[in-house]
Amino acid sequence: MAIFLRESDINGLASMDTAIDAVERAFRLQGEEKAHIAPRRRCRMEKGMLHLMSASLPPLGYAGLKSYTSVSGANRFVVLLYEGDGRLAAVMEADRLGQLRTGAASAVATRFMAREDASRLGVFGAGGQARAQIEAICAVRPITEVTVYSRTADRLKEFCRETAEATGIGVVPAGSPEAAVRGQDIVVTATTSAEPVFKGEWLAAGTHINAVGSNFLTRREIDGETVRRSACVIVDSLEQARMECGDLALAAREEAFYWEDARELGLVVVGEFPGREDAAEITLFESQGVALEDVALAAEIYKRALEAGTGEKLPF
Repeated sequence: MAIFLRESDINGLASMDTAIDAVERAFRLQGEEKAHIAPRRRCRMEKGMLHLMSASLPPLGYAGLKSYTSVSGANRFVVLLYEGDGRLAAVMEADRLGQLRTGAASAVATRFMAREDASRLGVFGAGGQARAQIEAICAVRPITEVTVYSRTADRLKEFCRETAEATGIGVVPAGSPEAAVRGQDIVVTATTSAEPVFKGEWLAAGTHINAVGSNFLTRREIDGETVRRSACVIVDSLEQARMECGDLALAAREEAFYWEDARELGLVVVGEFPGREDAAEITLFESQGVALEDVALAAEIYKRALEAGTGEKLPF
């Protein structure tokens, strides 16, 4: 019998370390060509959008889909997880799950692409996704200081205070976008911006970038110079990136980037493509967010729920 898991259940069953392990396992299967992803599709609603994406991980015995709505500024997420025999295993509220898996994808990219001694992190954005990014990256690199920039200045100080308390690491507000980039070892963009949030000329040699907000062709968090300077451009799914990555699509239009040079994260995880060849390289991970990540983490949460006896039984 299928079970229903609420946000409170997810919080009790899944940690960032859990998410990183699950997501890395999923990308390893992608690199081995043992996973399948159906890119996100969007349907217009009267006051917003319905989004649908799916994936299967046959070696793990699970498949699933995530659907969510964006209406009047509110997002509502749900994941349906299926077992290999086709039976519905679980229905999950998926706001926290989504934050965890997006953070975990950046952590996996950071583990394989950032310098091992990277200790300074610059972040754009002051929402739930930005906090999950900080939590995830701190789990895989020895971060000692985080600098955060947000256009919402009144929210920024509170975000820095709360995140510092949660991580035990110094988190300070940046007075300008440039302050969040200059001298940083890792830069994260977790915004909904339609325009680049920093200039590529500000990046120091050896910086790794996780760009997680540009999943519409009309959104652009990073400029063409950032892409042009990147020796390595990695995406979570080439098919989905071509459909919705504004950062890369617009850079390609400016001839600062060629799609033939991009590779999927799975190939980096299995060692078929290097995430970094030199300490001075600038590297870029473009994260659109794929259902592969949702299904992998949902499967782990489901197994833990069964062990803990957590979840409400559904009548089908």
